[in-house]
Amino acid sequence: MFTIEELEAGFKARFGRQPQLFRAPGRVNLIGEHTDYNDGFIMPAALEYETRAAAAARADRILRVHSVSRNETVEFDLDSPNPAPRKDWTDYVFGVAVMLERAGKRLTGADILIVSSVPLGSGLSSSAALEVSIGYSLLALAGLPIDRVELAKLCQKAENEYVGMRCGIMDQFISCNGEHDHALMIDCRSLEKRSVPIDPRAVVVVANSMVHHELASGEYNKRRASCEEGVRLLRPVLGDIKALRDVSPDQLEQHKALLDDVTYRRCRHIVTENDRVVEAAAALEAGDLARCGALMNASHVSMRDDYEITCDEVDKLAEIAWKLPGVFGSRMTGGGFGGCTVSLVEAGAAEAFMAAVKVAYKEATGLDTVIFACSPREGVSALSA
Repeated sequence: MFTIEELEAGFKARFGRQPQLFRAPGRVNLIGEHTDYNDGFIMPAALEYETRAAAAARADRILRVHSVSRNETVEFDLDSPNPAPRKDWTDYVFGVAVMLERAGKRLTGADILIVSSVPLGSGLSSSAALEVSIGYSLLALAGLPIDRVELAKLCQKAENEYVGMRCGIMDQFISCNGEHDHALMIDCRSLEKRSVPIDPRAVVVVANSMVHHELASGEYNKRRASCEEGVRLLRPVLGDIKALRDVSPDQLEQHKALLDDVTYRRCRHIVTENDRVVEAAAALEAGDLARCGALMNASHVSMRDDYEITCDEVDKLAEIAWKLPGVFGSRMTGGGFGGCTVSLVEAGAAEAFMAAVKVAYKEATGLDTVIFACSPREGVSALSA
């Protein structure tokens, strides 16, 4: 990651003037996968991995953005009458600008240099970190007020409508609203949140499988369609339900005959995952780390068997973790089809755990894992040089 000094110097070298500096974090989700677009519950935390942006306003309405990692500079005209997606990384940038403008935010042109330490394709939400850093930068440069919940919604809208990924609100919301040393228990219907402290007896450990399967985007959208189909089929017997959030596990079992097997299993993951999130938050608040870990393990099994979004490498990481001493629980985190696991580990056992996972994963798959302990960080903010 560029230091603040390097970020500032890189901008000056490329654009010849003094920038303002901003940052937005990636995230890890402790539990609650694919529940966000079903109006359900999630419990993510913001990471120290982040996207940093150096930005300065222009006198015109041109956005000129340079990506350090891609060594690419692109331009976008805010006054373009019918902006069309380019089907590449720039859609995450320009899509946010389009949605801010459509929401009545009159932006100024800007030069922006971006650099990110969030691993691409890892399930740690590099896309949301990019979106939120861009959105916050553009609002700040234009001197507009910043409502973090509204910003999260507009960044999600950019990903839904401009990028074409039908994601829920989780990634953008936690990137905007993360809290230091806390996870957030979020109700994705009301967007109410409460802070959940991470017990100092435990450490959150993230392990990257180093694989990312390209079917992720299309399969993600298929999962969402299955959930919507389940709601449509259950509505005649359950009344005016709006999402799977409104369906209990008992109700789903009672009416499972209305659903084909795949739709039933997709719905079963969501309705049971919502219950797991609520219980896991209560367990963390009560200091019951063993119970929280058991719920994380059950979540992984549900994602593997019912929602079918894991892969062999991620399953292996979880299975390795489950057998090691000092581990409360471990599960895949993120959209799926590759990426990372998140584990809750006794603080005193974390170093030995990480070393053992590296060795066992290499032996099992031939791949090296990048593994690290993390402490939750705050959401998007300005950076001081």
